[in-house]
Amino acid sequence: MLVTTIIFLLAGLAEIGGGYLIWLWLRDGKSIYLGFIGAIILVLYGIIATFQTFPTFGRVYAAYGGVFIVLSVLWGWGIDKKTPDLYDWIGAAICLIGVSVIIWAPRH
Repeated sequence: MLVTTIIFLLAGLAEIGGGYLIWLWLRDGKSIYLGFIGAIILVLYGIIATFQTFPTFGRVYAAYGGVFIVLSVLWGWGIDKKTPDLYDWIGAAICLIGVSVIIWAPRH
């Protein structure tokens, strides 16, 4: 469970971080080098996610989607300085419940 969580967190940070660098380049007029670094980090995100031990792509990415939402709320709070409101936290909690069901539900 710990390894699964760490991989999800690393993948999420890579996707959000890479996307953020491209955002800075295209939306905020920053250096094209940030865009290139962002693209490399986004490729790394795709690689990191493959280290999950679950046998199906769909379940891994569905569960990752919930983790991505929670990390995005936290990124917005920490980096963009936009404090999440009650509905952000409720939505994030719902996503984590969904992730738990997808990943750890007993299957036969």
